[in-house]
Amino acid sequence: MILGMTALTFVHVVISLIGIFLGFVVIFGMLAAKRLDRWTALFLATTVATSVTGFFFPFHGVTPGHILGILSLIALALAIFARYGRQLAGGWRKTYVITAVIAQYLNFFVLIVQSFQKVPALKAIAPTQAEGPFKTAQLVALVVFLVLGIAAAIKFPDEAVRAA
Repeated sequence: MILGMTALTFVHVVISLIGIFLGFVVIFGMLAAKRLDRWTALFLATTVATSVTGFFFPFHGVTPGHILGILSLIALALAIFARYGRQLAGGWRKTYVITAVIAQYLNFFVLIVQSFQKVPALKAIAPTQAEGPFKTAQLVALVVFLVLGIAAAIKFPDEAVRAA
């Protein structure tokens, strides 16, 4: 047990938090029209690791977490293919931006869920996650990620533009 968590939970949480941090670095890089190749590789790797390690927990039946993990892995597979397989050429640039932002949003969505489940002050104001504060947090996050995604899709340059 580490900080009251199993080793798997601890590793999963640490990887998740690192992935979320790196995701914001990458998105703000997109907004600044910078590729940030190493940061991007680390973001994609840690976000894949987050989704994969989520499947290592004991479970009975499919949970909402599994569905989000599958959706995240689909988005990440597209992002990785667009970024490395297609080198961001043509429409693959926007595919990469959109799917990378979706993967980041899904990680952040789970962070909000877990925070309202585990942080006593948040659990007290939204014990069932059907209450206004929880819904508001999720709505604000969705709007922020929509704005970031649209802005990143506009500002992240095509390779031809970047090379010029």
